[in-house]
Amino acid sequence: MSEAPVSIIPSPAELESKQLSPQNLEKALTALHKDGLVVLENVIPLSQLEALNKIMVADAKILSSRGDDSPFNYHKGNIQQDPPLTDDLFFPDIYLNPFAIQVTTGMYGPPPKMTFLSGNTALPHSTESQPVHTDADFDHPTIPFAYVVNVPLIPFSITNGSTEVWLGTHIEAGPHQQQSLHGARHSGAIIPELLEERRKIRGPIQPTIPAGSIVVRDLRLWHCGKPNSTVDIRVMLAMIHFAPWYRNQMKLKFPKGGEVEKRLKAAEGRLQVPCEWVEGEVNHLAVRFGNSYNFGQSD
Repeated sequence: MSEAPVSIIPSPAELESKQLSPQNLEKALTALHKDGLVVLENVIPLSQLEALNKIMVADAKILSSRGDDSPFNYHKGNIQQDPPLTDDLFFPDIYLNPFAIQVTTGMYGPPPKMTFLSGNTALPHSTESQPVHTDADFDHPTIPFAYVVNVPLIPFSITNGSTEVWLGTHIEAGPHQQQSLHGARHSGAIIPELLEERRKIRGPIQPTIPAGSIVVRDLRLWHCGKPNSTVDIRVMLAMIHFAPWYRNQMKLKFPKGGEVEKRLKAAEGRLQVPCEWVEGEVNHLAVRFGNSYNFGQSD
């Protein structure tokens, strides 16, 4: 099995300033270059995660009850799930986290661009694994262009379906490794023979991730959702920070006016968030399955 991913625990001074030291930033960027993943611990207040988790667990039950019409990802034990975008639950420490922005800015230059905000949920008593796959299920640049910012709402472990990751696989990733490309529900799955070859070099791992952490992962990295054998619904948010030069055309829907708009505008200059402003509430339960989103770029 592979060694554990690099984890960074900010000091009290870093937490107060909401910025990693140059030494810790270097450590994070090195891990992203080498492994394609880094963990930032203790950067989100637990009270915020608990408040959001309570609502999203209830929403997960609604989404999963739709059966064949649920937004499942490869199998019905794992569903796509958007968070509610209400004033009381749109926490900047979660969605506009300064440590995550600092890290992705360090990789790209300023400002990164967030055009995807969703999540995935491992339902309890699930038994299936997703195929090992990459979210970059299309022809893409060979340099870093997109990082997924994952936020576990509860502690992650092997028993509740911590995502399996194949560290280092982002370096030579490309469509030539995949069984099918964007447009198929099971797109992005890695050719089985390549899995066995990679396992001899560096095998997969299901890391233990404490609550309050952020996981920054290269979009190209091989990974797969694993079964959740516990009785608890396991929710993980997923945002994507694209490079400022990357020409993805998606836009996020946000409610017009109110605190959400104020918080997004306060982040301008540090994070681009292409928006479609909506009168009233955004229906976060009208969610699609993960492979239906287009993470590619225009010509």
